[in-house]
Amino acid sequence: MRGLTAGDDSANVDGGDGDPGGGRNSGGRKATGGRGRNLACWAASTTTVVGLAAFGLLAVGCSTGGTGTRDEGPAGTQPVAQVTPSTAPQATASPTPRVDPVTLLKRDPKVSEGVRTDLKPCSGSEYPVDTSYGTLTGGSSADVVVNVMTCGDSVGVGTYVYRPRGNGRYENVFSIEQPAVYGTIDRGDLVVTAQVYEKKDSVAYPSGEEVITYRWADNRFSEHDRVHNDFNRAVGNGEAGLPESAEPAGN
Repeated sequence: MRGLTAGDDSANVDGGDGDPGGGRNSGGRKATGGRGRNLACWAASTTTVVGLAAFGLLAVGCSTGGTGTRDEGPAGTQPVAQVTPSTAPQATASPTPRVDPVTLLKRDPKVSEGVRTDLKPCSGSEYPVDTSYGTLTGGSSADVVVNVMTCGDSVGVGTYVYRPRGNGRYENVFSIEQPAVYGTIDRGDLVVTAQVYEKKDSVAYPSGEEVITYRWADNRFSEHDRVHNDFNRAVGNGEAGLPESAEPAGN
């Protein structure tokens, strides 16, 4: 460094007189030579300190990060979060026990003789019977709703509700037998729909319908709500074709 070089030159100049102690020089020259050596050493020391201080500031600027110096360093060593898939078993609902609705109907004395006699397979071993399972009477097991229909046009002729009593036995707690009737389970209620026909109505086009909601209370079903719908007689007569699409206005 510049300060260290200046200090070495002063030492060489003083030693060039051949008297390291300065004995051949006069007192004034000796004093002057000592003073010069001290000033040179002080200058060298000062230059060294300034240089080291500047180097220290440069090092601090690099370590703390500034706008004029690019910060560099090792990559982060923090662990990356990992998701471990759950191995816990998924909860599954227990299967609802199934029943033989045909056997249930034929052994039930509450089912009319006409329905039991007419209950025959439509083709092969397929009977015209629909079966639904759900909660209606508040028991621990599912209740069973059975709808009996005709083979030709699938018109309902009877709706029955069976409540489980244990040991595989079921009790008939509701039955309705009339043309075009059908029962369903709707959020814990029994909903029975019955088509209404007048004398000139065909089976495919009734005049209206009755929608009756039954609710279980006091160990029996009671009517909770009734809705009557009248159908438009002009709809479904089969005489008119599809309407032509109208052209948009402005074309």
